[in-house]
Amino acid sequence: MTSPEGKDIIDEMARLRASGEAFALATVVRTQDATSAKAGAKAIVRRGGEIVGWIGSGCVQGAVRKTAQEVLSGADARLIRVRPKEQVVAPVDVDGVELYKSACPSGGTVEIFIEAMLPRPQLVVLGLSPVGVAVAELGRRLGYSLVVVAPEEMQARCADADVRVTEYALEDLTRPEQSFIVVATQGRRDREALAAALGSAVPYVAFIGSRKKAQVLTAQLIDQGLDEALARRLKAPAGLNIGAIGHEEIALSILAEITELRRRGVGMAVDEEGPAAQACGPESQEK
Repeated sequence: MTSPEGKDIIDEMARLRASGEAFALATVVRTQDATSAKAGAKAIVRRGGEIVGWIGSGCVQGAVRKTAQEVLSGADARLIRVRPKEQVVAPVDVDGVELYKSACPSGGTVEIFIEAMLPRPQLVVLGLSPVGVAVAELGRRLGYSLVVVAPEEMQARCADADVRVTEYALEDLTRPEQSFIVVATQGRRDREALAAALGSAVPYVAFIGSRKKAQVLTAQLIDQGLDEALARRLKAPAGLNIGAIGHEEIALSILAEITELRRRGVGMAVDEEGPAAQACGPESQEK
């Protein structure tokens, strides 16, 4: 049976996940002697240091806050041990667990596992061409939160989306810094979709189409007032050059590129000619 405190933690985790906010989860895994928190106790630690839940007194909370900020900044999840200060003679215990000093009069020891709970990255697919559908489906299987932006009559092509937008407008896009945009219109309102994508705050914008077509379209958008700096960040054609053939393989190349950028950082340059140029049939070369 869930305790009232446990229910609060579950509710808060659900709320933070729905909002896309990253947080750390601290779980007491073992205690020794007298401690105010017992094994199984949990707490949420937000980026600002706010703790929701109870995992111990002030001495324990300081160690948890410090470790939580580190795991939220990219460090691995880890176990820490908080012990009476007179028992701590080194930063790491004999079994390799990181040690922290406690001045609490209870004299107990508590071990806490702290892990980052990060929101799912967001894949935004503009247009549901056959390659766009393949990108959306593969992205969903890889765990991305999926936003599909396409006219209402095309939405049925993608059965599984978290958010649906029927107009090429991204002003209300949440978590742009954690998003990746793939423009997959392929001849259907290309300029409109590109204008929306490049005008957003999303760092990665890729275009399924040839480099030449992308240059023509971005030049037209610049003539219409688009900032050249925004136009220059377009990745075209989308995807890594893996010699892909067919919609599914092209989608694979695009998600591979996005995965590489996620792991190495979105600012990484990816200028090599990608396989998505193969997706350009006569229709995608129009306008």
